[in-house]
Amino acid sequence: MPTFKELRIWQEANKLMAEIHQFARTLPIDERFRIRDQIERASLSVAANIAEGYRAFYYKDKIKIFYIARKEASEMQSHIEALFSKNYLPRNRANEWSNCYEKVIAGINNFVKYIRQKNYH
Repeated sequence: MPTFKELRIWQEANKLMAEIHQFARTLPIDERFRIRDQIERASLSVAANIAEGYRAFYYKDKIKIFYIARKEASEMQSHIEALFSKNYLPRNRANEWSNCYEKVIAGINNFVKYIRQKNYH
């Protein structure tokens, strides 16, 4: 049986998490318990919830957990805009990361659609 690591949406979310955690280390020290903590936790949560949802046994649990991953990805898009607004992140990088999270969100939506079709047919 395939693992969550083989899901493209998990791979993309995990790649983004690694990039964001590396970037977070460059933020000013006074942001340690502000936006840095937020972006580290939210970016990790996207990938973690995709993995958890993939292994969830019950259909409704699986869908619910994927929706949590989708909400976390959207939260990351908001944090990315905050980083840009605070002049910590250039516009091109903000757009790149935000677009990557949009692809993750679309992938989650497609996976949920697949799960629903599989359950009903």
